[in-house]
Amino acid sequence: MDIIPAGSFLRTHWVFLTLLVSGITVRVVASLGYRPALWFWADSFSYLSSALDMRPLESRPSGYSVFLAPFHSVLALVTVQHLLGLGIACCVYVILRKRTFLPGWAAGLATAPILLDAYQIQLEHLVMADLLFTFLVVAAVTLILLNPRSRLMVGVAFLLLAFSAMTRTLGLPLIGVAAVWLLIARAGWQRVLAGVGVAGVAVAGYAVWFNAAYGSYGMGSSSVWLWSRTMTFADCGRMNPPEHLKVLCPDIGPRLAAPAYIWDPASPIMKTGKQRDELASEFTTLALRSQPLDFLVTGLGDAMWAFHWDRVVYPSPGTQSAYQFPDFVKPLSDKLASAGRSAPELMMQYQGSRADTEIVEPFASWIRAYQSQVFLRGPILAAIFGFTFLVMIIRFRVATLLPLGFALTLLLLPPLVAAFDHRYVVPVVPLACLAAACAVGWRSPTTNVQRDENREERVPARRAAHA
Repeated sequence: MDIIPAGSFLRTHWVFLTLLVSGITVRVVASLGYRPALWFWADSFSYLSSALDMRPLESRPSGYSVFLAPFHSVLALVTVQHLLGLGIACCVYVILRKRTFLPGWAAGLATAPILLDAYQIQLEHLVMADLLFTFLVVAAVTLILLNPRSRLMVGVAFLLLAFSAMTRTLGLPLIGVAAVWLLIARAGWQRVLAGVGVAGVAVAGYAVWFNAAYGSYGMGSSSVWLWSRTMTFADCGRMNPPEHLKVLCPDIGPRLAAPAYIWDPASPIMKTGKQRDELASEFTTLALRSQPLDFLVTGLGDAMWAFHWDRVVYPSPGTQSAYQFPDFVKPLSDKLASAGRSAPELMMQYQGSRADTEIVEPFASWIRAYQSQVFLRGPILAAIFGFTFLVMIIRFRVATLLPLGFALTLLLLPPLVAAFDHRYVVPVVPLACLAAACAVGWRSPTTNVQRDENREERVPARRAAHA
């Protein structure tokens, strides 16, 4: 076994290693400035209560709660999340070095938006499911691209995608995207069926757990979220709903942001009582059948906000500020946060002490200043997608379709089925960067074989020269 000299290793990977050290440094500053973590009311505490009770949440998947359960330390949890963020960059770099002919400096640059983007780092510091979801998805893509013909790697990849679906339901369509890609890549029906089977068994296991708690098979109610999306375009004059659905019709005049229809006390959904999910589902079906074009135009139009130069404040300044390192943090009150318990009570049960966010200067000021400047602007993300499509027209590579398909699914689906949110755009970035790099540098199987043959010919020649 040949030992690679340290000098050669550093010369090959110096760009990535420099970015990695820089990314670690920024994460340390963030951790010192905001101790031990940032919280999102009240979602963070819903996950925490589910972790304590080991009971699935009714409104969303609880895979993140299962992830929270063993830590019993918010500091340890956030530290692991930062490590997973670094792991996402490492996955992208490994793929590019193993399966493309890109030089080390180019592969390293592809990881810069992951390692240095302040909003990526902020999401790692937030007690929310998005970072875990992103890691699971990127890890699955890594395994499939490294060896799509390995039954073991494909099976593990689909299991990771199943876990991502248990973390955010958006992982479910990704299972389908991966299966279609394997068919396009001619990986074989057996691998496709095995992968889908593994994912199906895992998701079914979660559905059984959900049924044990709520008496129905599922992964959380999504009907109200999709209903809120229809409220931004629904026209009851065109839909002509039956009498029992008219209670859900939006008021005449300017429409609210989609999430407001779920939480606003004046929302029509508040008048439905126990029939909430049933009526929301029926109204949604009618709206989509009556106004399919409005549905697409509204959702896809909102998705284009991801490409604006400045981040869109949506749905409200209060929610948007939760994705930034704040100037100040309000003390957590004793009002109920989840499952009949307040946030301080949940913290005490989880780790034996409170974990209110403490802002520590000057580190907090440093990371806030950093976040105001260092992040991937929307037009740059648009340019990455545009570049990928252009290269694919000139030089089509099947491998590019997998990360590109995942990136487009994660970009377009949330605004269509729920609402736009910049938090949902962050997981798109590593996949978009990976797709662009793969489009440029992906090696075909014949290239890999020829490279291996050339290497085998060179090794005896070098040994003969040294003899």
